[in-house]
Amino acid sequence: MILGALFIASLVASNLIFQKFFYWDFFGLHTFEISVGILPYPVTFLITDIISEVYGKKKANLVVTSGIFASFFSLLIVYLADAVPATSWSPIDNSLFEKVFGATAIAVLASMIAYLLAQYVDIQLFHFWKRLTKGRHLWLRNNFSTFLSQFVDTFSVLFLLCSFGKIDWELFGGLLFSGFLFKVLIAAMDTPFLYAAVYGLRRLFDLKPAEELTFEKV
Repeated sequence: MILGALFIASLVASNLIFQKFFYWDFFGLHTFEISVGILPYPVTFLITDIISEVYGKKKANLVVTSGIFASFFSLLIVYLADAVPATSWSPIDNSLFEKVFGATAIAVLASMIAYLLAQYVDIQLFHFWKRLTKGRHLWLRNNFSTFLSQFVDTFSVLFLLCSFGKIDWELFGGLLFSGFLFKVLIAAMDTPFLYAAVYGLRRLFDLKPAEELTFEKV
């Protein structure tokens, strides 16, 4: 439940804050120009990898599906909040609220399509590498599954946002490169956290290496 809650919170937050863009100078090697929505999003892939490793493919897919419902429910709340009129003394008036959250519907639609493709690709590849390596080399299936799925996610969401006119096409290539490279770096850096989480959960449930938690173990 805790992992699922973190997953859904990260996903919903990334959809709500995506309109702000920032830059980050990576030790003088490359300057990233990316949406702040990308900051919590890699957490979702880390969590699905933890769930896949310990709880199995079925539970990971269940969490992904739950994230879809949570995202569309949050979209409904935003629509309702936008529909009701602001008072004359409201610190946030109608026009400012619409400016910040007006593109949320497009963002959620684009994000959900990209999210579905990427997350299911990630889970499928994770278990493919797990079977191929017979449960060894956790770092390999974590990174190899995430790298491809992150490219699918970045390409899909930018393609849809450009198609809907929310981002200029001339920015597509630069944002694709920066977004994918940023996600790859984060995915590589989260490997120690994956090992720590899996180690802790295996000790908690008394699981053997590569063993997944079953109903009988609970």
